[in-house]
Amino acid sequence: MERQLVSLDRVGLADWRAVHSWASLAEVCRFQAWGPNTEGQTRAFVAAAVEAWSQVPQRRFAYAVRVGGDVVGMGELHVRSRGQRQGEITYVVHPRVWGQGVGTAIGRELLGRGFDELGLHRIHATCDPRNLASARVLGKLGMTREGRLRHTALIRDGWRDSEVFGILEDEWRAVGWTDRASGGACWDRDHF
Repeated sequence: MERQLVSLDRVGLADWRAVHSWASLAEVCRFQAWGPNTEGQTRAFVAAAVEAWSQVPQRRFAYAVRVGGDVVGMGELHVRSRGQRQGEITYVVHPRVWGQGVGTAIGRELLGRGFDELGLHRIHATCDPRNLASARVLGKLGMTREGRLRHTALIRDGWRDSEVFGILEDEWRAVGWTDRASGGACWDRDHF
């Protein structure tokens, strides 16, 4: 059983090359309205993500995801409504670590930060119905498939629907993943 630490740190300007290593790949952005990115697009995306940390009130929390010191993905937590305590998570993982539990570790950490640190009541995520791997990750996180929104994004192969998954704060606590004292999320490729 192999365990490694997945850490989420504020994304920095120097992370743009690592981000571009997957943002420029067609298979990574297949189900997205963005990409494959040019270097300029990736630099602009990372700069905007870095700038979001200085916004008041902060609504976007963008993290570089590291395994063994290497940036292998990104995770973001978006506060959609402070008054209603609503948020959204998004994540992307480099193909070289697909299927190894990294996405689940990212999602777990983002949900923990949203519920435990920001006091959110509900967090949702969306994915293209064809992205079965992402839907599995959201299910492993204890999120409930709530339905499908039709034609939410125009992507390269036409209009994309979005599956909506959500989890409430009491459901999160029932899953039992609220102990985040380690400062990072461990992933176990045999379990996830």
